[in-house]
Amino acid sequence: MATKLTIDEGNSSVKIALWRDDVMVQEVTCRHANLNDMAQVVAPWGHIDAAIYCSVCRHERSQLLDFMHLYADRAIILDAHTPMPITLGYRTPNTLGADRIAAAVGATVVAPKRTALVVDMGTAITYDVVTAEGEYLGGNIAPGIFVRLEALNHFTQALPLIETDGDCPRWGYDTTTAMRAGAIRGVVGELQYYRHCLRTDSHSATVVLTGGSADLIMPYISTPTIYEPNLVLIGLNRILNYNENN
Repeated sequence: MATKLTIDEGNSSVKIALWRDDVMVQEVTCRHANLNDMAQVVAPWGHIDAAIYCSVCRHERSQLLDFMHLYADRAIILDAHTPMPITLGYRTPNTLGADRIAAAVGATVVAPKRTALVVDMGTAITYDVVTAEGEYLGGNIAPGIFVRLEALNHFTQALPLIETDGDCPRWGYDTTTAMRAGAIRGVVGELQYYRHCLRTDSHSATVVLTGGSADLIMPYISTPTIYEPNLVLIGLNRILNYNENN
């Protein structure tokens, strides 16, 4: 039974998972973690056959490989040149975030043979499209919910910095609810618009949702949605399997 490690480093947290074949047996989320913090999580897990690292942050590739090889026999730092089970139809693949690649591959696992709108709601929100045939077509990047609220406060003189928790009516009845509804329900509108753009006479795209802010919009989505908080980790495991088997 193969033991594998997947690491997903985002802007504000790192998700680390241990796998036995295709079963995730442990998962740890660390906020603002560095390599030393990650080492404290990974070291007690013992021998690992293969590992894969995905990051939205800039690191020296050699430094990451050295870290991974401390714990795993084989290691991959995911980028657009990594062999993978989807094709990338992106004009500048070198600029494509590894997290977007992994999420797209994860969508082919949780929604196989379906065109998917992959929505990752983090500090930034990414909307990406992967076809039923496994081709990544591209996507868009937008400010996340917290970034929208912080920008309204920072770039205006009168608008306060508000929390996302609280009443979120369809139409705000004071400044706080107007800002909260504008940010949260505005994202819902974006999502539904992008899904509408993918409609054909025969089918509609499946929405696959992930990310730390996904719970903020879930109550307001009328579109059938697959919510998978570990979508990037699932995609990383699939890519690692693909490389191990080939």
